[in-house]
Amino acid sequence: MNSSASQAKSGAAGGNSADSETVWRLLSQWWEQAGSEAHGDFLEFAAASIRGALQLSQVAVVLAREGNWETLASVGVGRALPWELLANALDRGAPCEGEGWRASAAREPGQLASSPESLVLAVLPATGLDERLLEELARWLGRFYRQHVELDRLRKRIARQESILRIAATWSATLDLNELLVQMAEASTRLMQAERASIFLWDRPLRMLVARPALGVKGSELRIPDQQGIVGEVVRSGTTRVVDAASAAGIDRSVDKQLRFHTRNLLCAPLRAGAGEILGAFEMINKRGGEFTAEDVECLEELARHASTAIENSRQHGQLLQSRNTWADQANRGVRLIGECPEMQRARATIERVGPTDLAVLVLGENGTGKEVVAQLVHALSERHSHPFVAVNCAALPETLLESELFGHEKGAFTDAREMRIGKFEQAAGGTLFLDEIGDLSPGGQAKLLRVLEDKTVTRLGGQQPIHVDTRVIAATNQRLQDLVRQRRFREDLYYRLHVVAIELPPLRERGDDVLLLAEYFLAGFAVKARRRPPTIAADARRLLREHRWPGNVRELRNLMERIAFLSTGDTVQSADVSFTVAPDRGPDQDARWQLPLTEATHDFQVEYIQRQIRAAGNHMSLAAERMGLHRGNLYRKMKQLGMPVDHDRPE
Repeated sequence: MNSSASQAKSGAAGGNSADSETVWRLLSQWWEQAGSEAHGDFLEFAAASIRGALQLSQVAVVLAREGNWETLASVGVGRALPWELLANALDRGAPCEGEGWRASAAREPGQLASSPESLVLAVLPATGLDERLLEELARWLGRFYRQHVELDRLRKRIARQESILRIAATWSATLDLNELLVQMAEASTRLMQAERASIFLWDRPLRMLVARPALGVKGSELRIPDQQGIVGEVVRSGTTRVVDAASAAGIDRSVDKQLRFHTRNLLCAPLRAGAGEILGAFEMINKRGGEFTAEDVECLEELARHASTAIENSRQHGQLLQSRNTWADQANRGVRLIGECPEMQRARATIERVGPTDLAVLVLGENGTGKEVVAQLVHALSERHSHPFVAVNCAALPETLLESELFGHEKGAFTDAREMRIGKFEQAAGGTLFLDEIGDLSPGGQAKLLRVLEDKTVTRLGGQQPIHVDTRVIAATNQRLQDLVRQRRFREDLYYRLHVVAIELPPLRERGDDVLLLAEYFLAGFAVKARRRPPTIAADARRLLREHRWPGNVRELRNLMERIAFLSTGDTVQSADVSFTVAPDRGPDQDARWQLPLTEATHDFQVEYIQRQIRAAGNHMSLAAERMGLHRGNLYRKMKQLGMPVDHDRPE
């Protein structure tokens, strides 16, 4: 700055010695103050120094910015500024005089009058003042102002960078992804003076953007298609977008309506992984007191870089510890118990009550009714949800492999045991073991399973050391275990050990309009995978779905909807598109009831027949009795004779 001041001393005011000394003295004063004050205070000091040095009544420094005037400093008698004179000085680029004032634009040689930002120096009175001196002072004042603004910008940038580094250090120490996302939103909102912030993570397989936290949404999570709105555009293009109030028409108002919020402006930057892959987007909404600036864009992009690194680290940590809430995520997204019939409502209510406990659960129902889905939901609602869910098909376990599969074996325990292997109970330690088709477990397997359930310990095949296992057991079967117990094909003590809480799933043919709910749900999901819009189901096709007997239950319906989603071409599913799989014939030897004495088989048939009729009538006892050709009172008497529970308070 000393060399610049020397140049000013030698060349100021066209070589006039007195004027050069004035400029030199003022520049020296300004230099001492330039770095120690905000630019507003500096300009006040500069205006006061000019007024004193030139013995003026009033000095004003005015900024012209994009057609608007802003008085940055004014000292002396408070006369109104001559705005027309200031505009003339700005347009001419040379000092102007009028109304007792003299004004000069702080313009460098060659600088255009159309510059978006220009400083004008105005003094009062104009008499006796050399316009070349005023022009030189205005020019140097403009230089000091621009340097001061740049210095102020650098200071703010350094302070912001320090804040970002402190924030990033906090993020790097947070390994829980949900907690991390909340911290990101809160810290960025404070730093950038915005009303709200959301981090959108890209769920590529489902082509969805998941926003967390999403204020005003149940569960603080918002899901939108990845092609929707400004966020979808940012994720797809990989470029930052700024939307101000003037261009806010591009904002997705459907999200605003859902959140009961009004977006005035927004700033959205992509989140990139280390390899450049787009992870999602970082969005700021509603800048407090104005619009988002270029500095805000730079700040958010820097935050997005640190956020991407922290998100990747959090994901890796979760994968290493295997502590991500996998089944809970599935319960919220993909694993759902669809249906509104009374039986499904009761099943959901039981799941919600028993889930948080450690009680053993027995899930009953025909093949394909969703027994494993129930087990997964029970697991997801328990405190074990962050630990493994291990499923075993007992019907596929021969007696020779049962002990090794469930309890593990030591190296050398048998001929092919070349290394130690942990069993399913140990794999599910801390979590849930789902034993499907428990009715097909061999007698020896039943005895060993009962011992483990009672003692909470397993001993590996070929080993001696008992191993404690904290594993919740959920069993399922499509058979009538009470019949198997009567036939001595299933241990009675194991039956009561497993039958603490029973959840019975009705066959799909008895669930009424649930068939259509499930069909639309599966069709929508498979349409996403098939990269097409979900087709609607025509009335004739709905009738076919409703009337089909569904021997394969929900599994059969799911397969049908998958086939339609990928193979049908129209926007509507017609009856011709609905082709049911031919079910294999079931011989009498495949049904255990054919092995019962006539009296027991007749008793069981009547019980099952009445139960199905009541379910089909929606628990409306008078309607069920009418369909069976009975009076309501006679139906109650028949139920008592069969030993069925009679509830006279059933809703009509």
